[in-house]
Amino acid sequence: MKPANSGAMSLIFAASILAATASCAPANAQSAKPSSHVFAVPQMGVTFLTGDSWQQARQTMRLYGVQACIRGTSYTDKSGQKQDCGAVSLAMLAAIVKDTKPTCAPVAQLMAPAAGAPPTILVICTAHVGDNALDLGTLLITQGFAFAAMANTGKPVYLPYSIEESIAQQSRIGLWAFADMPHPNRVLFSRQ
Repeated sequence: MKPANSGAMSLIFAASILAATASCAPANAQSAKPSSHVFAVPQMGVTFLTGDSWQQARQTMRLYGVQACIRGTSYTDKSGQKQDCGAVSLAMLAAIVKDTKPTCAPVAQLMAPAAGAPPTILVICTAHVGDNALDLGTLLITQGFAFAAMANTGKPVYLPYSIEESIAQQSRIGLWAFADMPHPNRVLFSRQ
């Protein structure tokens, strides 16, 4: 599914993204050793699958250590309307990718979902805002539109993301502003 033109949303969030992440260390998800193969996320020909994954050139990419809202889960917005939390996460990822033209490096591969299908590539990405290089996962999490992924053990996949998530939660930024926001890790663990 390709999101509708996200230009208006992109402009709305661009200033707040820069302000909120100016203090973040550049590309701080680098503890997972990146490959020397760095690639750009193309501006065309990308299909956003979730708020933490996309497909380019028939290859699925997923942000390492990041968990977006689950599609089909909902929260109540300030006007009392139900919103699909996963669709909002997806729209935010699409807008940020459009505005920041990130470059990514693969860190691991997940097993292919089906025989003959290519494996999902886990990536860390650097967003470019002015002269700043910012970790895309940190950007999404500090803005409250993504969360720290949890391993099956219940521990964060990448601890700094969990710390950033706590700060976003305390600030009630992004999706944290809504009391009934369905936290994706709780949703996923309840299905196990």
